[in-house]
Amino acid sequence: MPAESVARPGLIRRFLDSDIGWSFRKTPAAWLSALVLSLLFASAFLAPLIAPQNPHDLAQVFIDKAEIPPIWNKDGEWPFLLGTDPQGRDVLSAILYGTRVSLIIGLAAVLVSMSIGVTIGLVAGFYGGRIDNLLMRFGDTVLSIPTLLMAILVSAIFRELLPPGLREPFAAVVLVVSIALTNWVLYARTVRASTMVERRKEYVLAARIIKVPATRIMRRHILPNTLTPVLVAATLNLGLAILSEATLSFLGVGMPITQPSLGTLIRIGNQYLFSGSWWLVVFPSLQLGLIVLSVNLLGDWLRDALNPRLR
Repeated sequence: MPAESVARPGLIRRFLDSDIGWSFRKTPAAWLSALVLSLLFASAFLAPLIAPQNPHDLAQVFIDKAEIPPIWNKDGEWPFLLGTDPQGRDVLSAILYGTRVSLIIGLAAVLVSMSIGVTIGLVAGFYGGRIDNLLMRFGDTVLSIPTLLMAILVSAIFRELLPPGLREPFAAVVLVVSIALTNWVLYARTVRASTMVERRKEYVLAARIIKVPATRIMRRHILPNTLTPVLVAATLNLGLAILSEATLSFLGVGMPITQPSLGTLIRIGNQYLFSGSWWLVVFPSLQLGLIVLSVNLLGDWLRDALNPRLR
């Protein structure tokens, strides 16, 4: 039997036997939210294989199938389980493809904002003094502007800088940058506080005495000891990032109709809410709420599980 196949059960067994694994198994909200998120991620990224149609392929869209209600309605038709929109697109397929867009943007925004915040927090906490004051006052300035307003402002600036022909292809990139530039301060403050504690410990002082470069000390010694609170913050911020993307798309400054996210689908469906096609806005909204709720429950459990005071 290959060594790799033997190692995998060992890793899983060690996780399940650890304190975090025990907490995970004993917390129904944790494993239920993890299960729901796994199903949502799998269905979103396997959308081309499991969706009844590709909503972006005009050859698979039929206008005579427009505004069909959900399958349990007497006017419903197979295979449109959640009905169709005014263009004849399957709502379930659009939700699966839109979920994939929202998840990718949310994950990318968290990774970018975490990279920026961790870097700034390490530098500010390690050097202190004027550098710390300058970076933290800049962070305070960012926090003084409402997050949504800041994201709209950054998004509008980047869109104006891009040529008209590149605005739709780079819409996702603009959204990621907009959300990341408004969320990095939390990571910076968290890492700064941990770095200020770690830099006074003996192992860091010993490394500085033997002339280890500051960048190596921060990267190899201090950073690993600050990742626990960063991981918790990243998990909780994933839900906020997805919600921010949906809000921006709902307001019309996010993803275009040609690349719809959940926020775009909700914005489009809202136009038909009072005309009787309620399913166009209800089902994407439920999907968005389920994602954010699951992420928040998982983040709350992770925060408690990694808190040594609660063990």
